[in-house]
Amino acid sequence: MNILVTAGNTLVPIDKVRCISNIFTGRTGAAIAIHAHGRGHAVTLLTSHPEAVSGVSGAASVQGSAGWTLLSYKTFDDLENMMGRLISSPGLEAVLHCAAVSDYRSAGIFAAAPGTHFDPERNRWESAQGSPGLQDRAAGKVKSDEAELWLRLVRTPKLVDRIRTDWEFTGLLVKFKLEVGISEEELVAIAERSRKQSAADLMVANTLEGAAFWAYLGPIEGKYQRISRRELPEKLLVALEGQSRNSGG
Repeated sequence: MNILVTAGNTLVPIDKVRCISNIFTGRTGAAIAIHAHGRGHAVTLLTSHPEAVSGVSGAASVQGSAGWTLLSYKTFDDLENMMGRLISSPGLEAVLHCAAVSDYRSAGIFAAAPGTHFDPERNRWESAQGSPGLQDRAAGKVKSDEAELWLRLVRTPKLVDRIRTDWEFTGLLVKFKLEVGISEEELVAIAERSRKQSAADLMVANTLEGAAFWAYLGPIEGKYQRISRRELPEKLLVALEGQSRNSGG
């Protein structure tokens, strides 16, 4: 198969020197991509942390080898543009969307106008001069002399949901989902609803608390399987290859 694996985190710029992001390093996606290449698949790994590849078992086998392409991105916009181009290209057979994509992007940074303040006990803005107001503080490098600043965040598009719709991908799709502070039973239920929403063929789901140790993979024969983190690359590729055979790929 010709496989695209996305991995890592996205940066959301606040100004030219500051950004918000998340904690994920792309090691899981890199391990899956390397394992897929080892099983004879042509793999493109699109990651925000290409340096993480060298720390994954089997990395030496992919350096400069046929059927291995390593591409990098930094921001949400980078990832969105590169995914759109790669997924729309002919010949792609599977997308494993492991990247931890920002749910929000910055839409401005503001300071309270004179006479305006935020009351944290009542969770509301107040002003001695009538209507509360904010002043735009956007700059190439936001000044550090304000007592407090307010960052406006707006939703980003769900890239995994664009794969079937905007980018019209008809191959195999694997979605990854992380939740925090829920039971494993709740995780499986949420994962299956999320898989169907994105029209994904397979789902890999875990919790932040258990991510270093296990994940759920499914549906396989109608069920989700709890597997160790070490087993994930092999179990996922076996399931993906099975899906490919069943679909006549």
